[in-house]
Amino acid sequence: MNPGMIDRLLDRLDRLEPEEIQRLVLKIVQEKGFLEKVFEVLREGVVVTGAKGSIHYINQAACDFFGLDPKAAIRADVATLFPGLDWEEITATGGVVNRDLVVRYPEPRFLNFYVAPLADRDSGEDLVGHVIILRDQTRSVARQRQEVESGKLEAVTSLAAGVAHEIGNPLNSLNIHLQVVERKIKKRVDPDLAGELLESLEIARGEIKRLDFIVEKFLNAVRPIRPVPQTTDLNQLIEEAMDFIGPEVADRRIAVTLDLAEGLPLLHVDQNQLKQVLYNLVRNSCQAMGSDGGITVRTGCDDENVFFTIADNGPGVPADQVSRVFEPYYTTKKAGSGLGLLIVHRIVHDHGGEVEFKSREGIGTEVSVYLPRAEKLMRFLPSKAESAVIDVVVEG
Repeated sequence: MNPGMIDRLLDRLDRLEPEEIQRLVLKIVQEKGFLEKVFEVLREGVVVTGAKGSIHYINQAACDFFGLDPKAAIRADVATLFPGLDWEEITATGGVVNRDLVVRYPEPRFLNFYVAPLADRDSGEDLVGHVIILRDQTRSVARQRQEVESGKLEAVTSLAAGVAHEIGNPLNSLNIHLQVVERKIKKRVDPDLAGELLESLEIARGEIKRLDFIVEKFLNAVRPIRPVPQTTDLNQLIEEAMDFIGPEVADRRIAVTLDLAEGLPLLHVDQNQLKQVLYNLVRNSCQAMGSDGGITVRTGCDDENVFFTIADNGPGVPADQVSRVFEPYYTTKKAGSGLGLLIVHRIVHDHGGEVEFKSREGIGTEVSVYLPRAEKLMRFLPSKAESAVIDVVVEG
């Protein structure tokens, strides 16, 4: 029902029967209710203001963007509800304004802020208010950033893989020449001097092994191998992995506790790659603790995933560094390569899983790996209202 029709209705109001008035009022209410229902189901935020900036209507999406109570927002001033926005500057031009907006509360969002004036239909000039349309572009911005980062990473890894390969060849050559030098020292050098030379030789050999280890880890990170999945019992796989790495852990006097849930659903995973994930996580914990500590390995499941958690009582990671643990080459250890967690993340991601990293400085670190159950490899993704899809979660 347009404003002109309402004006004609008011002119005839004294001549209408009560039943007719009731019918027309009911129609107005129904049309208003229908329009509000339409606006409420929109994903875009919709705000309608009066000429002086008071809010006459705001839908639920707009309230969610800014953490507002719909009842409290009605009749409130735009400048008061949206601090940081200069409403007078926005509306000063008298035309359409299209700007991008960053919202920090109640959660970080990137919004497109579109404002258009509402003029009186009859005069076409008198300003009666403004309509604001808010579009959530958070995922779009995140996707664009991810594409840029992926492009950079692809270029860097392509170059770095070639460099790593070229480093590997001289290392092999150095190792062979050191063996030749060792034989000559043992045959021709005075025994007292030979001892010193052989000690230095052993140090050089150790450094070559360390470089070779870093290159191997790097190549595993930048040249991912496609998983060859098999139906797997997670508990059995963990027991096998811990048997293999057990002596290394025992040498550090670190106690390992297995808390394995019974009756876990089967997984569809590459067993060797998943063992690599376990080795990296356990070694990380061991290196963080040094010696004399404790590691607990737990397993469990929920409706969608089977998961395992490796928790230690080591020094933990400072809160300001937790968000960087999955970055290439970043490490809190003196002798670390900074590639262990990167490899863990890649392998788990290739299996359709998620990694959750939690750490408290002075208390310890807990890393959980979630993997989809074999019978639920295909599922509908949750809606926005239910939850957001999270790839990696880190907490301080």
